[in-house]
Amino acid sequence: MTRVDSPSPAAAVEIVAFTPAHLEGAQALSTAVGWAHRVEDWALNLSVSRGVIGLAEGRVVATALCSLHGPVATLNMIIVDDSMRGRGLGRKVMEAAMAQAEDREMRLVATPEGMPLYRKLGFVESGRIIQMGGTARAATPECDVQVGPADPQRLAEMDFTASGMERGALLARVAEAGETLTAEGGFAMLRQFGRGHVLGPVVARDTATARALIATAACRMEGRPLRIDVYEDTGLVPFIEELGLTIAGSGTPMVCGAKERPQSAFRTHALMSQALG
Repeated sequence: MTRVDSPSPAAAVEIVAFTPAHLEGAQALSTAVGWAHRVEDWALNLSVSRGVIGLAEGRVVATALCSLHGPVATLNMIIVDDSMRGRGLGRKVMEAAMAQAEDREMRLVATPEGMPLYRKLGFVESGRIIQMGGTARAATPECDVQVGPADPQRLAEMDFTASGMERGALLARVAEAGETLTAEGGFAMLRQFGRGHVLGPVVARDTATARALIATAACRMEGRPLRIDVYEDTGLVPFIEELGLTIAGSGTPMVCGAKERPQSAFRTHALMSQALG
């Protein structure tokens, strides 16, 4: 990849709407901060999002997306070019993205660097996400798991009851590009991401079903890179380590304007992605 010099730190920054024409610039920015996203990964996020970018001397120097999932919005891909930090640019794009959420509950996964700003903007912590990755090892699932097309309405219903997010169209798009794993009490989705594959969401009625779905994915990905972003309180980290994956990082889920949701028999054990919940 050709290196492009950053704009002058004194360059004026214009905040504009994020369009598909900005995808390559956004991907270059995420690569510069060490994120693995391909242009295709950015495009998936943008397909369900409103967003803004910061432009300086024709270059994308900041990004923020607000992904809309019915009553919930996930704020994500909040990046500021190293050379432009310390100017309040992160707050500007974050506030612009928050405005796109209107009256929805807002969620995000925070890095330690971003957490002070998010707290000031009204977000509160709601758990911990463990990012796990590595070369997958096969394991025997505890229950029967099917791989292949599944009833999209049923998947959307399970996902909504677990997460409170309306993501039927997004799930259908992910299923078309990847694989769907289904068990009697849950489902998971496996798709290409970054330099390998990611498993998520993993939605299940119980931990045993979640383990079976994850083990099936590990079998299908045996010897290849796999990533899972799992909720720490599920207790699944030791099991996933047995499948060859190690802890690669962590994040803090945060929420602003939380709304009451009915109790559900299903829960989300692993995220679709840190961007999309």
